[in-house]
Amino acid sequence: MMPLHTPVSPPRGASTQTTTLPLRAGVGLKPEHFRQIVETWPDLGFFEIHAENYMVGGGTFHHYLTRIRERYPLSIHGVGLSIGAETALDLTHLKQLSALIERYAPQSFSEHLAWSSHGEVFLNDLLPVPYTAQTLQRVCEHIDQVQSHLKRRMLLENPATYIEFSASSMTETEFINEILRRTGCGLLLDVNNVYISCINHHRDAHDYIRALPPQAVGEIHLAGFAQEQDANGDPLLIDSHGTPVAQAVWQLYAFALKQIGTAPTLLERDNDIPTFDVLFAESQLAERLLQVHSVQASKA
Repeated sequence: MMPLHTPVSPPRGASTQTTTLPLRAGVGLKPEHFRQIVETWPDLGFFEIHAENYMVGGGTFHHYLTRIRERYPLSIHGVGLSIGAETALDLTHLKQLSALIERYAPQSFSEHLAWSSHGEVFLNDLLPVPYTAQTLQRVCEHIDQVQSHLKRRMLLENPATYIEFSASSMTETEFINEILRRTGCGLLLDVNNVYISCINHHRDAHDYIRALPPQAVGEIHLAGFAQEQDANGDPLLIDSHGTPVAQAVWQLYAFALKQIGTAPTLLERDNDIPTFDVLFAESQLAERLLQVHSVQASKA
């Protein structure tokens, strides 16, 4: 039986109060696990939800999230703002997001360095952007707009990419660093995405992490990937979120903790959802690594 979690009080006034997630491991909140969570209250650091799943007034999702939020810190992760799109942000979507954040006062809000809409067309994918001065200006304007509207600092997640643009004039880490500098937003470091992109583009994942500012990292994501082959027969990794975290990603995560220090860490699983006990057990691998590196840092 999993130990009980100590209740925490959610902060009041999400529009003005700055809070942070605990330096622990969390998992994505899935409806398949609602009932078990409220019956056992597992000793878990936090839960994370996808904002777009909760942009309705009521229903089962809100019933359980309200109960769970009374006891656990919360991270809200957006997948639909289309930060990298050429077109303006969807103000209706932004208002719905703002209402959700006001309702649940999460400790963290994050979005992707990607685009998923063009005009009236919405694509069910997170697509890459060219790393150019023009794109940089647009992305920064969008982030400024989001942070101003939400009255809080957001975290930006590094992407998993399968293609690159010949028009790019910056590396991905140079592009991200400049966004962080210009907007003051934080970084959601997705270690799985780093590994995927570096394998796909034949780069060094350790160098990628070394190039990021440690103080900007507000959360870490871990997930599983699928492996295919490209037209040349080389490995092509896909950010599937449908398998356990690979050993190589665990090793890269340990390196990241040494390089940037400990940060709240989420286990993502969005496809082929296992039982909660399986997901909880995997999150405890991250919890133990966080504890080990916290002890080592305190002795340094």
